[in-house]
Amino acid sequence: MINDPQGTVLALFAVFCRVGGCFLVLPGFSSARVPAQLRLFVALGVSMALTPLLWDTVYAVARKPETTYVGIVFIEGMIGVVIGMVARFFVLGLQFTGTVMTMMVGFNAPPANDILEDGTENEITIMISFAGLLLLFMMDFHHVIIHALSDSYKTLPIGGAFESRKALVTLTNTLSSTFMVMLRLASPFVLYGLLFNVTVGFINKLAPQMPVYFVSQPFIVFGGLILLYFGIASLVRLFADAFVPLFSSV
Repeated sequence: MINDPQGTVLALFAVFCRVGGCFLVLPGFSSARVPAQLRLFVALGVSMALTPLLWDTVYAVARKPETTYVGIVFIEGMIGVVIGMVARFFVLGLQFTGTVMTMMVGFNAPPANDILEDGTENEITIMISFAGLLLLFMMDFHHVIIHALSDSYKTLPIGGAFESRKALVTLTNTLSSTFMVMLRLASPFVLYGLLFNVTVGFINKLAPQMPVYFVSQPFIVFGGLILLYFGIASLVRLFADAFVPLFSSV
């Protein structure tokens, strides 16, 4: 039996603000293909599961008469968004990698509808992004996020002030680490594109009368697709292996 229904609702909603803010931008859950009602119920279910574990911390602050509950709601939502953006930046980095790979191999096909969002993307980026996100779900990456949300109450307790400087440093470090990881994943294609174009440039100097673009385009696309065929398994595996260390470091 619940002795204090009002305090229970206030504590549950305080937890829901942090969890809901995270799920609002979390990759996969925040996709345009996922209905808003489903996202709401998932965030509510996770909040109800975490509330008993955080009861002593959250209830004591939510029931204080001197606390401004509206301020708590705003701060908790912002903390959740920052935690979710760490994972979202990492997945967006994979889309950046796909775009770089497409440019390096000269694959200039018309863009297609994105599987995850309402926009359009090239086919290689769509395939790699979907494969990476699917592998993260298969490895239960959302469990890592939920565990991080639970641990965040130790470092960022409820009722405290929102440290914007610390949040910006966290997001900046995430972008820096993500860029280095994605540059390492795209490095074979970057080297392939540079070496191929330098070679074609030398050939053009030796034989200026040859239509370099029309001759080289099929070869660079074919070589890039062969490289993608043999390297996509390692690329996606390295992407998944880098997720937990990157998320834990921030």
